Amino acid sequence: MKLKNLLGLSSALCLSALALKAQETNQIEQLQKQLKQTQESFERQQREMRESFEKMMRDQQAQIEALKKQLATVPTNAPAAVPTETASEQIKELNEKVDQVVEAQKKVRPGEFNPSIGLVGETVFSYNSRGSDRTGNDRPGGFDVFQRSIELNVAASVDPFAKGYAVINASADSQTGEATMGVEEAALQTTALPWNLELKAGRFFGEFGKLSFIHDHELPFVNRPLVLDQYIGGESRTDGAQLNWLPPISHYVSLALGFGSGFGGDSPLNNPGLYRSLSGFNYFGRLSTYFDLTPDLQLETGISGLINPSTKDRGGVLVQPDGSTLTEKERRVTGLDLKLSYVPLRNNQFQRLDWGTEVLFSDSRYLKDPDGSLDPNNPTSMAGWPMLTGDEHNGNVGSLGLYSYVTYKWSRQWSGGFLFDWVQSAQNNHDETFAYSPYLTFAWSHWNQLRLQYTHTDHSTASGLPSDDAVYLQWAWIIGAHSHGWQAR
Repeated sequence: MKLKNLLGLSSALCLSALALKAQETNQIEQLQKQLKQTQESFERQQREMRESFEKMMRDQQAQIEALKKQLATVPTNAPAAVPTETASEQIKELNEKVDQVVEAQKKVRPGEFNPSIGLVGETVFSYNSRGSDRTGNDRPGGFDVFQRSIELNVAASVDPFAKGYAVINASADSQTGEATMGVEEAALQTTALPWNLELKAGRFFGEFGKLSFIHDHELPFVNRPLVLDQYIGGESRTDGAQLNWLPPISHYVSLALGFGSGFGGDSPLNNPGLYRSLSGFNYFGRLSTYFDLTPDLQLETGISGLINPSTKDRGGVLVQPDGSTLTEKERRVTGLDLKLSYVPLRNNQFQRLDWGTEVLFSDSRYLKDPDGSLDPNNPTSMAGWPMLTGDEHNGNVGSLGLYSYVTYKWSRQWSGGFLFDWVQSAQNNHDETFAYSPYLTFAWSHWNQLRLQYTHTDHSTASGLPSDDAVYLQWAWIIGAHSHGWQAR
């Protein structure tokens, strides 16, 4: 009896184990089946989405082509009975439809409004035959390495109506070698104003001439022309606002008008005193145009103006070599620029010839003090305080300056040219400087280039400086996105 019970119990346990194993096998098979069904469903959805997207793109492309064909036939095949206004409305409506379809195709980037970021580095190796006390430069003579620029660029659309950008720049100090970072540009620029208007406000490079609102690393040579350094202050940086207008005519014409608290990156600010009136601002403008002389020959030209009606004592008391002093009271500069470019259509990536010239006239008004009694450091002054002795008088100093250069590009990577500089000092038109600079550029790419330049400088006797010679090797590179607009081309 016990044996029979034991056999029955053993049989029950075996049957239970077999049942559990069968149940577990069924569960695994069901899970595998569900996983396979899920995978097949996912692949089917992906295939359907891809086919749907490709069909949508084909349909949009077909719609674009159909609308283009309608646009091509409307002006010529319109019935004689249809009024001109109706035909114009149809063309306008078709244009809007085409623009909407094209714009819809562009909205496929999830990071469309992320800012573009770029970094620029520029190192200048140099040798000068004279010391800084004999050249008037802030860099030492002899051998020198100058980290002239480390530039961070950030730009993005703010909304559908404006875009913003900032340029943060650091430059090494000539004495300590420390790189001091500063805000070179930070501005907001509209993109949707009516009547072909564009407004820019903040800190930016105001439009004056051709090269003053271009950064150093984008110049076709190593150093900024002397006349721009002396009359403008290098780059045309200002804190203010600028309005650009494109007249609604078939020929390209651009008018820019602006104002700011200062004008010139290296130019001292005028003294606002305790209260600044409107005459204490700098007002500037440029009228420019462009001509296609032939399919291979283009001409760009413009006129510019700058006036600061009341600078008071911009830059302080300016001591002259003869001991007399000048104190600026009004700043006025005008300029004429042109650029002639030969760019053969069949070989525009390998061959190009540019000739650029800019002439500037400075006609600023100064308080002149022949005996230098207005100089606080003059030992004849009382306890360092300026004194009026009766010989002071106001007068204008009219000075001229220009630069002219030719650059020839004969291959994708190689180009070379020659720069001529001539400038009369804005404070003394008898003080003249001439400079002659051949240069050679090798560009590995648009983002990496080397430039070798030799400069011989002659000074007139009024300056008290001897002639000097210098050799420069510039290495400039770009990482990431980088653009200062089409005008920097």
